[in-house]
Amino acid sequence: MTSAGTMHLFDTTKGAVVPFAPGPDVTMYVCGITPYDATHLGHAFTYLTFDLIIRRLEDRGHHVRMVRNVTDVDDSILPKAKELGMNYLELAAREMAYFDADMTALNMRPAVAEPRATESIQAIINLVKRLEAGGHTYHVEGITFFDVTTLDSFGSLSGYDTSVMEVYAAERGGRPDDPRQRNPLDFVLWQPSADGEPTWDSPFGPGRPGWHIECSAMVMDELGETIDLHGGGNDLVFPHHECEDAQSRAATGQPLADHWMHVGMVAYQGTKMSKSLGNLVFVRDLRQQYDPRAIRLALLAHHYHEGFEWFDGDIEDGVTRLARLDQAVSCPMGPDPAPTLAAVRAALDNDLDTASARDALDTLAIGLLAGAGDHPDAAAGLAQAAELLGIDLTHLAP
Repeated sequence: MTSAGTMHLFDTTKGAVVPFAPGPDVTMYVCGITPYDATHLGHAFTYLTFDLIIRRLEDRGHHVRMVRNVTDVDDSILPKAKELGMNYLELAAREMAYFDADMTALNMRPAVAEPRATESIQAIINLVKRLEAGGHTYHVEGITFFDVTTLDSFGSLSGYDTSVMEVYAAERGGRPDDPRQRNPLDFVLWQPSADGEPTWDSPFGPGRPGWHIECSAMVMDELGETIDLHGGGNDLVFPHHECEDAQSRAATGQPLADHWMHVGMVAYQGTKMSKSLGNLVFVRDLRQQYDPRAIRLALLAHHYHEGFEWFDGDIEDGVTRLARLDQAVSCPMGPDPAPTLAAVRAALDNDLDTASARDALDTLAIGLLAGAGDHPDAAAGLAQAAELLGIDLTHLAP
């Protein structure tokens, strides 16, 4: 365990890499999947990023409480379940089983809690009532909207101007052209359910929650009103996280998170990876052909903040590196591992410079294989450094 130096991470709100120095107990919320399709590389890249933060924080002596929600009722899963002729909860259970198997195979740290939207309805209703009492809502045709004009800070998380926010709202589940809204950027807190959709009784009428309110309620219920770090993919910056932070600030007078962090998107061979294009690379397909550790090593070549393009041949680099690590960790002696451990820790503290951390592992592995040095703990040090990146070599270490 070491806490030398200060960890630095990119903060979306500040638009810069800044010190991340939480207290001994760290609260973290990572937006989970809407379980209506299998885990793809974009999911894996996002959750790998936060897994690395957890590992390094634990290595520095922190206790981390990471909560990851399950959005098991929203405007995506309900039509998909209807299309498949399945109950939406059965679809969610099936896809969550696949997701959990993928996360376990990739050696991701488990969440301490995985609250489901359908199991958090009372907390959601209570939060909407709180917003209503504060004068932040209005009701039209059974829909309860959040009035963004009641919060001066709306837009401060993303930093987008109104025109950009309206474009993203239209693309990502909002309704800027809905004439029932007072403002194009207002968003749904509670809405009537369509025929065949699940419905719950509430003071605002029967219906179901909007997307954004679900996460605010689950964050507060599980971790408190202000947490240390909130994250997800960068497609969630707006509207989801902007709206989530806005309604939370309106309810509590406090920011929802001290640090907001987002992971870039993954493209596939020159094209955006998306369900609509049918070009998703699924983790479960990759791990049927390759060691999941090789998948991790291949993903570690890329910096989380920028995103990247995945090409089919990329996995081979991970396979090659893993073979070298597996061979090296069986060597009885080699170079002093202390510089490698220091280099990996320093790279992770430098806004998760995973490429440099991965190269540091390689350097030590090459030294072990070349017979350079007579340090008896070289292989154990390699395994320890690899574990910081979530690569398990301990079953092979002498």
